[in-house]
Amino acid sequence: MTTIADTWGLHEGHFWLRGRRPEQPVGFDAATGMWNVFGYPETLRVLGDPGTFSSDTGRVLPSLEMSSEGVLTQMDPPAHGKLRKLVSHAFTPKVVADLEPRIAELTRELLDQVADPGRLELVTDLAYPLPVIVIAELLGVPPGDRHLFKQWVDKMFVNTQQFSLVDRSEEQERSVAVAMEQFKHLADYIGEHADERRRRPRADLLTKLVEAEVDGERLTRAEVVNFANILLVAGHITTTMLLGNTVVCLDAHPGQLARVREDRSAVPAAIEESLRFFSPFAAVGRVTNNDVELGGQHIPADQLLMVWIAAANRDPRQFADPDVFDPARDPNPHLGFGRGIHFCIGAPLARLEGKVALNLLLDRFPHLRTDPDEPPRFIPSPGMTGVRKLPLLTSGA
Repeated sequence: MTTIADTWGLHEGHFWLRGRRPEQPVGFDAATGMWNVFGYPETLRVLGDPGTFSSDTGRVLPSLEMSSEGVLTQMDPPAHGKLRKLVSHAFTPKVVADLEPRIAELTRELLDQVADPGRLELVTDLAYPLPVIVIAELLGVPPGDRHLFKQWVDKMFVNTQQFSLVDRSEEQERSVAVAMEQFKHLADYIGEHADERRRRPRADLLTKLVEAEVDGERLTRAEVVNFANILLVAGHITTTMLLGNTVVCLDAHPGQLARVREDRSAVPAAIEESLRFFSPFAAVGRVTNNDVELGGQHIPADQLLMVWIAAANRDPRQFADPDVFDPARDPNPHLGFGRGIHFCIGAPLARLEGKVALNLLLDRFPHLRTDPDEPPRFIPSPGMTGVRKLPLLTSGA
């Protein structure tokens, strides 16, 4: 069976994209020194039990020489809940819905700027700048600096191999060092804007973070910077991959693409199925707080788990015909945005951006399709599934 992964040469570590199944839903990998969780019910349990499975992976990883204060993805209750509340108001259903006209306006402006009338490079022309501008405007940082964000974020994900606690090769150490350097660039950038907000407050999210109090205390500078960094990075990269992956999936399934073109009410379901079928963030890390039984395996305390959300989204125990791209799948309880207390806080915004952008793409380009002479290029990381370059033809066949 030839899959999309084979056709476009996705990372070899993405076994789930090639119809392969692990022998066990949970297993220890001696080569990396980590436990892998592949099954859907096992993943649900891990993501839903922060008391047993901690998000503070830094305590078992080599020192990364960076502050973890305010890094929401690395926090456990009760601190996690307190910080999350600070930003939850920025993503309420009303706030997100009110952004739709601006998202549509930006999408049209970006498409109007495409130089070649017969071609479109989706990532550079739309899928990257659109969400970056939206999240930058919310935070209050200059959207015009998006070339800097892209430069830093791209270098954060240069490692093409699975991270190992056992074999800490020179290549792995070099990749970690490069990623940490980019985080520092971003932290310095956000820090300068946070300092400016302390002197001259504005009506933006960064000012609200600077002025916010948790239990009567203001956030530290590191907490503000790291919190804003997570919002800026996660706030755009998910939508970039979501939109690109949906276009790739529909292109590979012409019948489904025709149905979505004909019935635009099917666009949200197509996006949801792409999140299951081509899950952008393939894995998340957790650490066991105590000994636990999971998937028939005994896992000691203080063990690092790689929870493969993308593999869980192909578990036949949960999804019938899991290797079939089916936008009509109902229900579709995929884990593309996670689950539990760390469910992606920007999921409603990402879904809205994807829906608006995809509809406008289909409106403007009735013959939109991939270029057989210039195939998509994907992020070369085993932990992420998303296009980093997607050339498309827009003129008639």
